[in-house]
Amino acid sequence: MNDSILVIGTRRYSSWSLRGWLAVRLAGLDVREQVIPLADNGETPAIRTISPNGKVPYLEHQGAAVWESLAICEYCAEQAPGLWPADARARAYARSIAAEMHAGFRAVRAAMPMNTGRENRPLAAATTAEIYSHIARIDAIWTEARLDFGKDGDFLFGEKFGMADAMFAPIVSRFLSYGVSPSPESRAYMTAVRAHPLMEEWYQLAAQEPKQWQQARFEDIG
Repeated sequence: MNDSILVIGTRRYSSWSLRGWLAVRLAGLDVREQVIPLADNGETPAIRTISPNGKVPYLEHQGAAVWESLAICEYCAEQAPGLWPADARARAYARSIAAEMHAGFRAVRAAMPMNTGRENRPLAAATTAEIYSHIARIDAIWTEARLDFGKDGDFLFGEKFGMADAMFAPIVSRFLSYGVSPSPESRAYMTAVRAHPLMEEWYQLAAQEPKQWQQARFEDIG
């Protein structure tokens, strides 16, 4: 029996779960998956009984317990070397932008929660200057990475979808959901990320979740 497990939240909404899931799948870890529907009030007691910080994703693998998406990415990269760029300069940039994603862009995350069932529907409410600045910064990161390190492929650091891409994949999902149209370079990147087989699998699994898992606080955003 496989005792290794990845605990995630509702796929339709859980951006952090997507990051952890992508890392685990990219590393090829043999784990069973447990999905816990997120509670409508933002607190999910069932998760607190499993994860030390009460949040998803949470990974147990071969006796190791790992929580927080960025820590899961690093753990998975140790199990499968090559998920960060091999070149030292590129790897430093990749880790820096992944950490920036993990810690920042709160205005975008708050105004545009991930919803894989929403497609190209812009916010009706006025977009704030802070949101615009975050979108501009994300666009700059993607453009700089692709022009400097990734010009030989579709992703941030070339042909391979790696850990930096996993960290930004939920932002790609958000931009597609809310009709955010950055630079042509970034739009090409968004298209490539959405078409990746793992992203397609996540979207398909999200579409199969019970309708009663859907929440008005995410579905009714104008």
